[in-house]
Amino acid sequence: MSESTVIKTKKRFIAGAVCPACSESDKLMMWSEDEVPHRECVACGYSDTLNAQGQSIPSELGTRVNQSAPKVANPKVQTVQFFPNPKLKKPEA
Repeated sequence: MSESTVIKTKKRFIAGAVCPACSESDKLMMWSEDEVPHRECVACGYSDTLNAQGQSIPSELGTRVNQSAPKVANPKVQTVQFFPNPKLKKPEA
């Protein structure tokens, strides 16, 4: 009978690191499981896995199906254009 052993390191805070989700500084913890680095923000709960280069690995690729739809412009909003007052011309030097 063989048991799978998970090598887990102690979680540690990363000094000066900024959370990519909430932009809080010094709130990221980092640890490794089976030599795969993970990080988690204690302020907002954001977590992700890092690759060998230290880049975040997305949990799911962004597609038109899993992303929110762009906002439709409000039809009641109108643009306003200001014209300069010709009476307020600056004197020429």
